[in-house]
Amino acid sequence: MTDSTLVLTAHVGDFVWRAAGAIALATSRGERVVIGCMSFGERGESASLWRKGYNLDQVKAVRRQEAEEAAKVLGAEIRFFDANDYPLVETPALLQGLIDLYREVQPGVVLTHAPADPYNGDHAFAHQIALKARVLAQAPGVEGPGEVIGAPPVFCFEPHQPEQCGFLPNVLLDVTPVWERKREAMQVLAAQKHLHAYYTELGARRGLQAARNSGPNLGLPNETRAEAYMRIYPQVTQELS
Repeated sequence: MTDSTLVLTAHVGDFVWRAAGAIALATSRGERVVIGCMSFGERGESASLWRKGYNLDQVKAVRRQEAEEAAKVLGAEIRFFDANDYPLVETPALLQGLIDLYREVQPGVVLTHAPADPYNGDHAFAHQIALKARVLAQAPGVEGPGEVIGAPPVFCFEPHQPEQCGFLPNVLLDVTPVWERKREAMQVLAAQKHLHAYYTELGARRGLQAARNSGPNLGLPNETRAEAYMRIYPQVTQELS
């Protein structure tokens, strides 16, 4: 991670389950992290609230409050685009808003969804528009505030069922130092509390894999916790390590 990270998600809960460790690591180093949530996940990821009899505005209000509290726990800024979900679709306002956000943040790293998810088309769409806005934000001829951006690397966080999504966990991020902050952020998302156990177990499983792949130089302990990512663009380096 570099001095600024942009996290673009389809729904408000996604940044917590999939990338809270990366966010907390960055902010713990004093880096800026901005989360852009394209929707509140009001229709597709808030079943427990609908079953309580909440209406659409009430569901959105609850999910917004949860996201704001979780972002605060992680030390990140958060922006809401309220572009609806199920389905999440491209509009001129959403695309321009993302371009503007790229130009404002000037991210060194971008985190977003994987390119495929047969269980949730909103996630795949979020990936596509995140990459589209990144390219457009690089172009001097595209309207938008501030300076054009460079070419920040893009890392896709792990989907809920990676085996069905063509996800390759080729980056394992050790989030052990901030694991308790991730757990605290997960507890904030009461509307999706059924996912708490799953992502707690996943952090431990990816942690074991990180320890197994770290070699003697890192020597990660067995209680390591980790998040998995897939890199989209090639890594540019002057040394293989």
